[in-house]
Amino acid sequence: MTALLPDRLLAAGEVCGDLLKTRGETVAVGEGSCGGLVSAALLATPGASAYYVGGGVIYTRAALDALLTGEVERPSPLQGASEPWAIHLARAARSHLCATWGIGEGGAAGPSGNRYGNPAGHAWVAVSGPSEAAVHVLTGDDDRVANMITFATAALDLLARELAN
Repeated sequence: MTALLPDRLLAAGEVCGDLLKTRGETVAVGEGSCGGLVSAALLATPGASAYYVGGGVIYTRAALDALLTGEVERPSPLQGASEPWAIHLARAARSHLCATWGIGEGGAAGPSGNRYGNPAGHAWVAVSGPSEAAVHVLTGDDDRVANMITFATAALDLLARELAN
């Protein structure tokens, strides 16, 4: 698996895994345009079962309705690829999977923008747990795969920062 993921993404997943194990905490993921790369990076580290609870690719509103419905109130209106969307995914993943932390991500990987008018290379990543934070990622690039990797790495870097605080 490690040959399939870039070193920087693997390193970010390993840092988060080590911090989560040290703290005895868990994580759940609700990602969209990353297509599962956040989860893959967390699971690539041996011992991931100690901290990784589960996750889903929430690529559409239908996926959100089917996989992350219930007790976490949705902001209204809820627009994908926005800060409220990423925070909602992080909170919902954490809540539904009973994890200490949740990661949420939504963006426009490319090669074109999304229906909300965001350009390719635009994403929001968020974490929710004992603390919450969100970061806007804007690469200025239309390379879909490169953007997916950048978004996933940004999400893991954000979690690592929150875990280190």
